[in-house]
Amino acid sequence: MLELLRERGVLDAPAAPETVHPVRDAAGELVLAALNFLDIQYHYGGNSAAEGFDCSGFTRHVFQTVLGLTLPRRSDEQARQPGWDAVPREALQPGDLVFFNTMRRAFSHVGIYVGDGRFIHAPRSGAQVRIEHLGARYWARRFDGGRRVGAGEMAAAPGAR
Repeated sequence: MLELLRERGVLDAPAAPETVHPVRDAAGELVLAALNFLDIQYHYGGNSAAEGFDCSGFTRHVFQTVLGLTLPRRSDEQARQPGWDAVPREALQPGDLVFFNTMRRAFSHVGIYVGDGRFIHAPRSGAQVRIEHLGARYWARRFDGGRRVGAGEMAAAPGAR
């Protein structure tokens, strides 16, 4: 699975085990964990695969499971998390959170960047967790920016290796 993601540019190129940086390694684990939830049903207020996810419940669950970091419940609160770095579209890296204005207010939707201009998210009622392209007209027009967990916070997270 890792090799396939590397071939498609979703993860950084392979490196010798002794040179793998723990922060990027943790970001790769975030992406892999998120991919495990493809096709899980959207459920407003949902926080688990069993009941389904809404967008912020999805990101919160993935970050808690992989890194042991508890994100705020709402997407706008996740975007304003203290100590996280704002990231422009052209500098996004796998594991970054991506935010959108989908309800006529900033940061009303969130997903996880997986690489190659794509992100994974729980889109809306009647849909399932899926991967979409940031360049698609709908998402490109609504993009509010990305956020990256601070390197120190990610490396210190209980789930980071």
